[in-house]
Amino acid sequence: MNSVSPSSVQFIQSQEDLTPPDTKSRLHPGASEQENSWNGHYDLPEKSQQNESVDVDKIKVKLMTAWNNVKYGWVVKGRTNFSKTSPIFLLGRCYQFESKADPADTSREARDNQNAASAAVDLFRKDFGSRIWLTYRREFPQLEGSIWTTDCGWGCMLRSGQMLLAQGLLVHLLSRNWTWPDVLLSVESEAEPRSPSKSSITNWSNFDVFSSQLDRSRSLRHARGSTVTQARARTLRLDNPNSSKMDKEEEEHRKIISWFGDHPKAPFGVHQLVEYGKSSGKKAGDWYGPSIVAHIIKRAVEKAEDSESLGITVYVSQDCTVYKGDVVNLCEMQLKSGSVSDLEWKSVIILVPVRLGGETLNPVYMHCVKEILKLECCIGIIGGKPKHSLYFIGYQDDYLLYLDPHYCQPVVDVTKYNFLLESFHCISPRKLSFNKMDPSCTIGFYAKTKEDFENLCENVTKVLGSSPLKEKYPIFTFAEGCAQDYGLDERCICKPDTTVRISKSERAGKSKQSSTEEFVFL
Repeated sequence: MNSVSPSSVQFIQSQEDLTPPDTKSRLHPGASEQENSWNGHYDLPEKSQQNESVDVDKIKVKLMTAWNNVKYGWVVKGRTNFSKTSPIFLLGRCYQFESKADPADTSREARDNQNAASAAVDLFRKDFGSRIWLTYRREFPQLEGSIWTTDCGWGCMLRSGQMLLAQGLLVHLLSRNWTWPDVLLSVESEAEPRSPSKSSITNWSNFDVFSSQLDRSRSLRHARGSTVTQARARTLRLDNPNSSKMDKEEEEHRKIISWFGDHPKAPFGVHQLVEYGKSSGKKAGDWYGPSIVAHIIKRAVEKAEDSESLGITVYVSQDCTVYKGDVVNLCEMQLKSGSVSDLEWKSVIILVPVRLGGETLNPVYMHCVKEILKLECCIGIIGGKPKHSLYFIGYQDDYLLYLDPHYCQPVVDVTKYNFLLESFHCISPRKLSFNKMDPSCTIGFYAKTKEDFENLCENVTKVLGSSPLKEKYPIFTFAEGCAQDYGLDERCICKPDTTVRISKSERAGKSKQSSTEEFVFL
């Protein structure tokens, strides 16, 4: 996940021309300097070594930050191809672009099918573009206890976890049917002209190449274009008869994004997530695994100031088992009336850290993952490929659909009124072959009501047992009762800090490591 290995940093540091003169003198003092620095106190050499160590760490962070900003600050324009005849599944929704009809057919039915396919493309683009996209950011306030002002190069799993939580909050506050009304305006402004094609392949261009660091003038034009887009969107909303409802939804949309802002007070921002990760032995600049991120998300929701009024909680499974009794106890709230029967249900996000194979994804689980992504209750999967976290939200054929956090953007001040939204939405779908997926991941589900939770248990259980290969060990299971009923009372409090960690000495040789050491699992 870290784009610059410590070994490469050590190589860079060995280059004389990259070390500032004043730093060289501190790191390599001459004999006369060493003699003059002694004043009779025996603890001064130790303090000098500590200062040198701090200076070295600062140089490492600055070099890694500069390199990562260049590496992830721009994206080469490319294309992602999709089959027109195979359905695309996106978080419980199915989009069929074209049926397998004769291209030479010019009947009315064929024309209707063509129009329906065009509409399906627009619906898919709007649905995909409405998912909240959270990426690397730079130039945000310094993370407490560190000198980091960017998560570029190390925070991709945190960003993937943010996206999964954001999707859960979108469904919770706006429903799965909600789409961002302005997203098609962004598509129109970014997309290239398309001409009719008889090919069985359709494609979308990926993000345009631009970087405020490498080309500030072009970034300024992008910001101006975003302002024009938002002004146009406001005009269209005013002309809409449902403008009051749209304004309310837009307010909720902005509020959700603001909760993930890159400043210390944002409840689900990187600053808070890094702080909650410290109890698991993690700190800014470390690699995070999908299991640890699941527990960090749980803590963040529990500690959020609006958690009670929000009416949502997070449950993390134990040893690949969801204990229904624990979920019910977590979600049922006794009302102020005090009546035993007067209970209110809290909506719940269920996170299930799993391992789908050894070093690589076991093919027997592929069918089950596909079926899970077809479910309306699924809010995505955080995982990725080795050393590279991604947020999976759908699939087509044998390719996963994902949102990629590996794009470094300038920080956006979400505390400002009417801040720009375009950088929080991606209009370019991307694919990854299933066989490249890292087996360590966390699957997310959402249930609004108790009935929804019961349906979730029933539907997911069917999916887990639906594999045509009838694998002996399902991905995970549901169990009646509570974890303590099975003698797991001590393990109910999951301690991610007991999982695999990578020491500095191990990181230096990470090219020889297996991917399991870079992902945290139960």
